[in-house]
Amino acid sequence: MTSAVMIFAGLVLLLLGAEVMIRGAVALAKRMNISPHVIGLTVIAFGTSAPELFVSLKAALHGSPGIAIGNVIGSNVANILLMIGTVGVITPFVCQGVSLKRDGLMLIASTLLFVLVGIHGIIERWHGGLMLGLLFAYLIYCYYAERRSINSVHAKEVEEFDQIPEGVLKSVLYTVGGLIAVLAGARFLVDGAIVVANEAGISETVIGITVVAVGTSLPELATTVVAAMRRHSDVALGNIIGSNIFNTLGILGTVSLVTPLPIPAEVMSADLWIMVVVTLVFVGLAIRLPAFNRPWAVVFFLAYAMFIAKQFVPFETLAFAAN
Repeated sequence: MTSAVMIFAGLVLLLLGAEVMIRGAVALAKRMNISPHVIGLTVIAFGTSAPELFVSLKAALHGSPGIAIGNVIGSNVANILLMIGTVGVITPFVCQGVSLKRDGLMLIASTLLFVLVGIHGIIERWHGGLMLGLLFAYLIYCYYAERRSINSVHAKEVEEFDQIPEGVLKSVLYTVGGLIAVLAGARFLVDGAIVVANEAGISETVIGITVVAVGTSLPELATTVVAAMRRHSDVALGNIIGSNIFNTLGILGTVSLVTPLPIPAEVMSADLWIMVVVTLVFVGLAIRLPAFNRPWAVVFFLAYAMFIAKQFVPFETLAFAAN
C-alpha cells in the first residue's frame, strides 16, 4: 500500500511539476526576449521530457538500469500508440507541416542508433556523448531551417502555454518549484516502482515499460490533447515526434554520460524491436496519410493494449486464449 501511494504521489508530482516548471520557464524566456521558435525548440522540448530524464537518471544511479531503459522504450511506444489512440478518438490528427518528414526521418535515425547501441549490450559514455552531439546538431539545424518561418511548429508550441505567470519573481518560483516537484516525483515513482516489482515478482524492466513510462508521458499527453483540441495537428504530431527524439538521444545520452547503461536481455528479445516497428509504421503513415482518423486511433489504441498485455502475459498465451 505504501509503495502504491508513493507511485501515485510520484505521478502527480511529475505531471504538475512539469506543467508548472514549463510555464515558469516559458515566462522567463519571453521576458528575456527569446524568440518563440527557440523557446519551443529548447525550453518546452526539455520541459515535457524532464520527467523521463529525471526518472531514468534516478533509476540508473540507483542501480536499476531496467527501469531507465524500459522507461524510454515504454514512453516512446506510449507517445505514439497511446496518444494517437486516445487523442485521435477525440479529434483526428491531420498529417501536415513542412517539418513532418524531416523530423520523422530524424526519429527513425535516432531509433536505429538506439538499436545499434543495444546490440552492443551497453550504452557507454562515448555512446552517450555521440547521442547528445547528434541531438545538438539536430536542434541547430532545426533552428536555422525554421527561424524565418512564420509557421514554425516549435514557435506554435509556445501558444499552447497561454496562461503563464506574470512578474519575474513569480516566474522564477514557478520554474524552481516545478523542478523540485519533478525531482521529488521521480524519487517517489522510482522507489515505489522498485518495491512493487520486487514484491510482485515482476522485472524492473516491465515496471519501467508500463507504469513508469505511462506516468512520465503524462506531460506530453496533456500538451498533445490541448494542441489537438485546438486543431493544431502539426503541433500535436510534432510534440510526439520531438518527444521521442529527445527520449532516445537526450535522455539515454545524458544518463549514459553519467553512468553506463547495461541493456537488459529481455529488452533485446522483443521490446526494442516492437518500438522500432511502431516507430517505422507511425512515421510512414504520418508521411503518407492525410490524417489519423478515428479508425486509425482505435487500431493504435488496441495495439498499445496488446503491447501492455504482452509485458505480463507471453504472446503464446495470448494467442492460445484468442483461439
